[in-house]
Amino acid sequence: MNTAIQARVDDYINKQSEVDLLRFITCGSVDDGKSTLIGRMLYEAQLIFQDQITALKSDSEKMGTQGDEIDFALLVDGLAAEREQGITIDVAYRFFNTERRKFIVADTPGHEQYTRNMVTGASTADVAVILIDATQGVLTQTRRHSFITSLLGIEHVVIAVNKMDLNDFNRPVFEQIVDEYLDFAENLNFQTITPIPLSALKGDNVIARSNNTSWYAGPTLLGYLETVEVSHSQVDYPFRFPVQWVNRPNADFRGYSGTVVAGMIEKDQQVRILPSGEIAKVEDIVLYKSSLDQAVTDQAVTISLDRDVDVSRGDVLVAADEPCEVSDQFEVSVVWMDQEQGFVGRSYWFLMGPTRVNATITDIKFRYNINTFEKLSTHAMSMNEIGELTLSLDKAIPFESYVSCKGLGAFVLVDRYSSATVGAGMINFSLRRAQNVHRQALVVDKEARVKLNNYPGKCLWFTGLSGSGKSTIANAVEQVLHKRGIRTYILDGDNVRQGLNKDLGFTDADRVENIRRIAEVAHLMVDAGLVVLTAFISPFRSERDMARALFDDDEFIEIYVDVPLETAEQRDPKGLYKKARRGDLPNFTGIDSDYEAPEKAELDIHTAEMTVDQCIKIILDYLEMPDL
Repeated sequence: MNTAIQARVDDYINKQSEVDLLRFITCGSVDDGKSTLIGRMLYEAQLIFQDQITALKSDSEKMGTQGDEIDFALLVDGLAAEREQGITIDVAYRFFNTERRKFIVADTPGHEQYTRNMVTGASTADVAVILIDATQGVLTQTRRHSFITSLLGIEHVVIAVNKMDLNDFNRPVFEQIVDEYLDFAENLNFQTITPIPLSALKGDNVIARSNNTSWYAGPTLLGYLETVEVSHSQVDYPFRFPVQWVNRPNADFRGYSGTVVAGMIEKDQQVRILPSGEIAKVEDIVLYKSSLDQAVTDQAVTISLDRDVDVSRGDVLVAADEPCEVSDQFEVSVVWMDQEQGFVGRSYWFLMGPTRVNATITDIKFRYNINTFEKLSTHAMSMNEIGELTLSLDKAIPFESYVSCKGLGAFVLVDRYSSATVGAGMINFSLRRAQNVHRQALVVDKEARVKLNNYPGKCLWFTGLSGSGKSTIANAVEQVLHKRGIRTYILDGDNVRQGLNKDLGFTDADRVENIRRIAEVAHLMVDAGLVVLTAFISPFRSERDMARALFDDDEFIEIYVDVPLETAEQRDPKGLYKKARRGDLPNFTGIDSDYEAPEKAELDIHTAEMTVDQCIKIILDYLEMPDL
């Protein structure tokens, strides 16, 4: 290559390496022109190749929505379903750069049903471009996306009033929309709001200033994006480093690999390992085969320490003199992303970076009305709703509030069966009760009670449809155990609802709470050394597994009392099925509320084919009961 050309190439590469990166999203209601805007920006800035332009013109003729003109939205709407419907469904990312800045833009969907996709795109953005159709004004989805944008901590927004060409670039229309939006946004946490009148289709004020808006003195869209100053405060934050992998390539090296989510670290600096609290000194910072003097925010490295300490995946290395908090109970903001509702008492996997622990919803404080910001009471979280919840984890974790450090404050809730992401959340703060409540050590413990009773405590969890025979079998088993000198107690569904759970109904949310309370009581009884028998429909697999998780190995025995629905209806000892069939008993399991059969129960009892004595023998054989 010619030396002069090589020099120019090297100079260009060096300059580009010094250009900073801006991540931004486009969002708004359906058909506000988000994809068209990005396509027009790429086209006007000459950032697409000639063959792409040729393909775009061809696609515009086949499936475009702009007549004989180029449909720029097709540059971004890559899914076949998007092109057919003329809407954005998934988040589309595009990478481009100018002389002044590099960009990653996320084109997010406008439909309410794809709010979770919009959250995904907004979670890493520095700026939000919120489009408003000049012919429609501020809509519900405009408010929803603005609220989510604020909730996720985006500080700078552009109000792109699009399709100004359809009302002849009327200034009063623009100003009226801006005034309405600014009035609405007083409740949001934006640092700057920049309104821009434009036409994505015609290119007005996208790249170049438009002659049609001589009354407008603000920046063009690209001009704003090239010059807006966004804070990168995480670089100045105390050092935070979640451990993703314990790196041991050989017996002579032990390092901890991960990405610096905040601050910086240098050799010989002291770090604290959380949650254990141990302190060590950084011996080396490794990047592939190189040894670094320091590592900064967003840099992926391996850190070795000057001594062997207990560090595992999910632990966090922090600045020794500025550690973060550790807790197992939080108040959080959550965007619910699943069709299956979330209830108090339901458990999920809690994933935050490399950390995975079990989390239980202990309270749903409220959900937001996006239009009015009113806080509404609710017993369940439904898809696309945003609310404030409290979570309890099964172990304490290092954390930061989301507004302070996203890397240690953002999390997702994942269904343990389907692995579907059911919620995206942000930690607000730890609950004070988590700091004030500590387990009390008892002199008379479970082991002492086992010796006294001469038999370990157990939980026999009978589950099945109403009329399957749960209570009958549980009563019969208890009588035999009682005769053999085993201390027992039955928790029966109807009896418990006379007192402990008399405040609960039969909605899905109430059923979840019903089982949560029973599981906690059963756990205490087993700790007391009793054999406790629970006879509940307990229709949801998730709650039965939550109950199982409270007990030690071999203490929880799930007994599925399995009968066909037809048999249960024929028995109908309380006449409940008849009432349910008439519509007098809503939310009845097996009729208009699902029963999720166990997948791996310890015992299956088929009462339609077996006598009571046969059922008892199967259970006692499994328990290996002594003949006392």
